[in-house]
Amino acid sequence: MDPKPTPTAGPGPNVGPGPNAGPGPNAGPGPEVLRCRGLRKEFGGQVVLDGLDLTVAEHQVVALIGASGSGKSTLLRCVNLLEELHDGTIELDGEEISAPGIDPDKVRRRIGMVFQSYNLFPHLSVLDNVTLAPRRVHRRSRAEAETRARELLDRVGLAAKADAYPDRLSGGQQQRVAIVRALANSPRLLLLDEVTSALDPELVGEVLTMIRDLKAEGMTMVLATHEMGFAREVADQVCFLDAGRVVESGPPEQVLAHPTQPRTRQFLARIIEANRL
Repeated sequence: MDPKPTPTAGPGPNVGPGPNAGPGPNAGPGPEVLRCRGLRKEFGGQVVLDGLDLTVAEHQVVALIGASGSGKSTLLRCVNLLEELHDGTIELDGEEISAPGIDPDKVRRRIGMVFQSYNLFPHLSVLDNVTLAPRRVHRRSRAEAETRARELLDRVGLAAKADAYPDRLSGGQQQRVAIVRALANSPRLLLLDEVTSALDPELVGEVLTMIRDLKAEGMTMVLATHEMGFAREVADQVCFLDAGRVVESGPPEQVLAHPTQPRTRQFLARIIEANRL
């Protein structure tokens, strides 16, 4: 079973968090950034996460794959403290962020999350969407926040759209703005939840190019994706989730081309039949 690589969309702009953000494209995994142990989450009595374990090192890109309902999005939402766990622990840089009494807003200042839908405020310009959290949450001055926002927008080719409103942008542009908004806070960890699933096929490439550039800059990322070729290209580790557990994990070449678990092989066979791998 040999997945086809995603076609390269081009080198793209430099979109990482800046010159001081990391050691660059040749950096290997660093210290542990995220540790999830025994995560359990239920909705209405249905188990969605069932004792899930996950570890992510600095500068590492981890791709979560699996069928719809396998727990990928729920895992990301739990890490960002948007869902309350029923059991288990989550640590960020060695600090347990799932402990009782933790202020979720302080935790989210260190985590950026981009959703399937762009979630931009339609009544705010692109610039105001990007600067809202830095100004209101991080208490940065408007001038400082706007300087940072314009720098990031310029690096992704959207400088001319700073004063535009979301309904004047294509889907790909809106998703790139959503990623820029997450980067504006210089997050320690970036979570990406099926960020291309709502896009027309011709717009997917520009978003994937942006994620490639983030990897090259050393951004630590966990991404849930159905783009198997892209996962193979960009991820350092691929985790196959099924029924709320990590059934198999390892380097992309091993998991996607030579899976050891029958359930992983079954899932990938269906992907190949659908011409998505």
